[in-house]
Amino acid sequence: MERVAARVKAVCTSTEKGVRKEDRGEGVFIAGYGIQGDAHAGSWHRQVSLLAQESVDKMIAQGFELVPGDFGENLTTEGIDVANLPLGTRLRVGEEVLLEVTQIGKECHHGCAIYQQVGDCIMPREGIFARVLLGGRVRNGDAITLENEYRLAIVTASDKGSQGVREDSSSGVIQKLTRELGTVVVYKILPDDKEKLAAELRHLADECAVDLVLTTGGTGFGERDVTPEATLAVVDRLVPGLPEAMRAASLTKTPHAMLSRAVAGIRGSPLIVNLPGSPRGVEESLNVILPALPHGLGVLTGRAAECGRLAKKAGD
Repeated sequence: MERVAARVKAVCTSTEKGVRKEDRGEGVFIAGYGIQGDAHAGSWHRQVSLLAQESVDKMIAQGFELVPGDFGENLTTEGIDVANLPLGTRLRVGEEVLLEVTQIGKECHHGCAIYQQVGDCIMPREGIFARVLLGGRVRNGDAITLENEYRLAIVTASDKGSQGVREDSSSGVIQKLTRELGTVVVYKILPDDKEKLAAELRHLADECAVDLVLTTGGTGFGERDVTPEATLAVVDRLVPGLPEAMRAASLTKTPHAMLSRAVAGIRGSPLIVNLPGSPRGVEESLNVILPALPHGLGVLTGRAAECGRLAKKAGD
């Protein structure tokens, strides 16, 4: 994680749109919604607005008396050039909250309170908007850091492993091989139970803001091998190329590779990939697909441009 000398100067909310917001000193951020009690919160892409104090200072230098929230921003920041953050940038605010930048600038509404007062509004030019990935409480003075790495989760499917009678060696191989890709933020060992596995995959994809879920185990012919079925029950779109590539590479070493039932798919934006249960199988499979994962995750998270996709524009 890259550390920057940035902090929250003010946490501002209002109960109405089109008016100045007031510095509340702190706020409760709700994942997928925004700041509790703020008029702009909702299930859309502009849940939280940010504006740098450095931008406000330029207006103050022109003789205007301004305080945090006057431009309708939720977070007034210091020490970070928010206006030049690319779409998809993730910001850790305080200890708990994770934001993702979704829009740069906005359409100027000349009827807003600050425009009527000073004849200009910098929010459309230098403000940004974000959605709340992880909720929590933010207070004035809290640190703001850029979170550049992908967030990974590992789920091991093993009856014996979940009972503590078998060591989970495969997860260690996954962590070692994915160090340059991202950080493992969740690790779970679960029994070979379709419903429990599916519930955990939904939780990770919908509530934990992970970008990639790697499962290990449960992809064979055994009666209790149900990881592919659990994955298929939760994904929205399949990514057949990944398991196909893993099987093709393994076939050069053993004909048993064609017996793997591993699948891969996307739920929302996170990618879920089934890996074999053995450490050797995990290593062989990951080495095949790792070169493609940075681009794939970049597209899913909006960090990489791809043909046919348009970034959010002002006023969208």
